Amino acid sequence: MLVEFNTLPEHSKIWIYQSNRRFTEEELVLVSDKTKVFLEQWVAHGTGLQAGFELKYERFIVIAVNQNEQSATGCSIDASVRFIQELEQELSVELLDKMNVAFKQGDFVNFKTLLDFKTMAKSGAIGKKTIVFNNLVTNIGEYNENWEIPAQESWHSRFFK
Repeated sequence: MLVEFNTLPEHSKIWIYQSNRRFTEEELVLVSDKTKVFLEQWVAHGTGLQAGFELKYERFIVIAVNQNEQSATGCSIDASVRFIQELEQELSVELLDKMNVAFKQGDFVNFKTLLDFKTMAKSGAIGKKTIVFNNLVTNIGEYNENWEIPAQESWHSRFFK
């Protein structure tokens, strides 16, 4: 069952899929439409999941499910990964590669491989106060509080020592 993302409780489980490039306006409409259809039909053991999503910075797909209503199970999580893989193929983007880093430079969201990010940190091209996206957050509460944080407060801090 599709619900508005902002109506889900803070303990709702989330998954963040980061694109290796910005989506175009047309792609944002396509991603939104396809995600709505997927979430309307998303089930765990035959029971619909209370789920919502949002698209952030023309680059991130954030999907959440209220685990109090019905927990996402192995099969339903597998279905969501297949859905994301289909989007990757259709749009020629990377959404599942966790070895990439997104960070802000002013109002611009930049994207680098982990190796390039590390090199930038060592060279001083980015600093400890650079805002990074901590895609390891696990629920909406963490997402609201700890998704966009200075690099020094995230797992990225190890690259600045």
